[in-house]
Amino acid sequence: MLEETNKIQNKKYYIRMILFLTLSILINIAVNRFVGYMGLPLYLDNIGTLIAAAVGGYLPGIIVGYVTNIVNMSGNPDNAYYAVISVFIAVAGTYFAKRGYFDKFQKCLFTIPVFAIIGGAFGSVITYLMYGFGTGEGISAPFAKELLESGKLSVFEAQMISDVTIDLIDKAITVIIVFFILKMLPQALKASLKMTGWQQAPLSEEALAAVSHNDTRSVSLRGKIVMIISLIMIFVAIVTTTISYLLYHNFAVGEYTNTGISVAKLAASVIDGDRVDDYISEGDALEEYRKVENSLYSIKSTSEDIEYLYVYQIKEDGCHVVFDLDTKDLEGDDAGTLIPFDESFSEYIPDLLAGKDIDPIVTNDTFGWLLTDYEPIYDSTGKCVAYAAADIQMKKVTLNGISFLTRVASLFMGFFMLILVFCVWLADYRLIYPIAAMTLSARKFAYDSEEAIDVSVARLNNLNVHTGDEIENLYESLSKTIAETVGYIEDVKEKGAELAHMQNGLIYVLADLVESRDKNTGDHVRKTAAYVRLILAKMKEKGVYTECLTDAYIEDVINSAPLHDVGKIKVSDIILNKPGRLTDEEFEIMKSHTTAGNDIIASAMALVSDSGYLKEAKNLATYHHEKWDGSGYPSGIAGEEIPLSARIMAVADVFDALVSRRSYKKPFTFEQAMDIIREGAGKHFDPKLAELFIEAGDEVRKIAEEHEKMNEDNI
Repeated sequence: MLEETNKIQNKKYYIRMILFLTLSILINIAVNRFVGYMGLPLYLDNIGTLIAAAVGGYLPGIIVGYVTNIVNMSGNPDNAYYAVISVFIAVAGTYFAKRGYFDKFQKCLFTIPVFAIIGGAFGSVITYLMYGFGTGEGISAPFAKELLESGKLSVFEAQMISDVTIDLIDKAITVIIVFFILKMLPQALKASLKMTGWQQAPLSEEALAAVSHNDTRSVSLRGKIVMIISLIMIFVAIVTTTISYLLYHNFAVGEYTNTGISVAKLAASVIDGDRVDDYISEGDALEEYRKVENSLYSIKSTSEDIEYLYVYQIKEDGCHVVFDLDTKDLEGDDAGTLIPFDESFSEYIPDLLAGKDIDPIVTNDTFGWLLTDYEPIYDSTGKCVAYAAADIQMKKVTLNGISFLTRVASLFMGFFMLILVFCVWLADYRLIYPIAAMTLSARKFAYDSEEAIDVSVARLNNLNVHTGDEIENLYESLSKTIAETVGYIEDVKEKGAELAHMQNGLIYVLADLVESRDKNTGDHVRKTAAYVRLILAKMKEKGVYTECLTDAYIEDVINSAPLHDVGKIKVSDIILNKPGRLTDEEFEIMKSHTTAGNDIIASAMALVSDSGYLKEAKNLATYHHEKWDGSGYPSGIAGEEIPLSARIMAVADVFDALVSRRSYKKPFTFEQAMDIIREGAGKHFDPKLAELFIEAGDEVRKIAEEHEKMNEDNI
């Protein structure tokens, strides 16, 4: 059901996006055609492009800009070559929109020079190169020609100034129109027109920012994709462009050669070989000479590619002019003029003198880089008496080649940007975002509490990756692995809880064994443990020694409290159960239970890799008889030198001893015991802990009464 709903929503989304892109393209075309119809010197063909870029993002903007130029080819085929400009405007428009430049009117005005430079300067370079280093055609051409006629600017400068000036006005109007259209669009509509391709639950802005700034050891996955696509397309472009240029160049040279041959042959056909000597000697004094010359001019005019057309008689002393047509820049030589052989012709002179056919030749001499075709002129006896020659400037091949390369490069760059952005868009939504979402979920996965685990599992499950490929398989495997891991962790926690419960039980069994030897202590270990728990709770509540009070520390102290008298197991029963006061010697033996406890727990710690609570058990057993003023035993340390756990136990141990009945004494009243704790603050006890204990008097009394009642019930 969910999958079917997603399909319906996706279908509606793509229909909406197609309509949006189509409308944006129609806006470009309609406004451009309108200003053209009105005869205005403007383009206004990027309004829809900027709207698509600002609302939809890079890909919609590029699609609209590129397709607009392709569609406009119907009116002018050269529009296709300017598609790259629309693509760059779309990229710049998206960049500015993402940074809020279209949110405020004053700010959007700063984008105008950028768009004018892209459209005007870059467009001017394309125009300059594409039209053979001329002013070309189009809206800016008349203005460029006027600037050029002033005589102060080069062709390139005139074209550049013209294009940038017109584009500043054009892009100013475009940006202002786009700004107000964007302001009128509802925010919800703009959000629905952003081109996305989620194959999962959409990422938040925060998550997208994290993905964009994700640290990697080397190049990011997106960077690698961009590099691979770029390298492949650049390699293909270089190979195909090179092949295309070579084919074009060879074709152009072939066409020029055919033109030269045709013109030279036609020229040779109108000349009477028997009258060549008369033409040389009398020139335009002959009416027939003038007629032939006019025919040659007519022949030359049939092709604008012909630079020079002339007829030479080749002799040992050089070239004797028969006909030499004037050109726009150069006046032809008179008939009979002797022109010495140019050095570049040296290898062809023997064949020319012999009247042989000469293949078209390329020379670079006094008259420039020329492709020349020589066609022999024969007299009635079949003897070669002269040659008709047609010269074509080879620089035209070069200039047309540059124009060809410019057109190819423009087409490729626009298409390259479209394909690159489309591939990156696909990679983002079908590869990078799903992987990044799984990575972020895995990094944020927390095991410190059941609630955190539930939140982490829900976060992963809610990704709903449905790319339908290996990425989805990876997601399902990750989800399954996490679920199994969580289950395993829950099992481990249960086993750990059981072990901890068993451990605590064993501790109390051990403490009971020690306690059972001392008939004077009763339920001492359980009561002291309860007092220790209370003191720790009050410390946390009041903020006393909070730098030490981690959850793990509190747990360790509570669990190890029953072991504080474990050293008594090494003290003689006689001394432990003596009804009267101990002698000094006996008391020394009794005091040794602290060091004995230290040794016992140290031995236990040596048997395990993780000492855990035993560290605090060792502190409790060793130092719980130390006093704040340093008069305690076994080490005589004072103040905060005494471990905190031992200072806590000191209060609990003394209080319980005071209020408990012993064979050698009656119990103190609750009030008397509290007075003794109060008097011992700063001497026997840590004053902060003593104060907390006294403040919690009601709770202390409740613990004491509960344990007294338990003892009575057991009796």
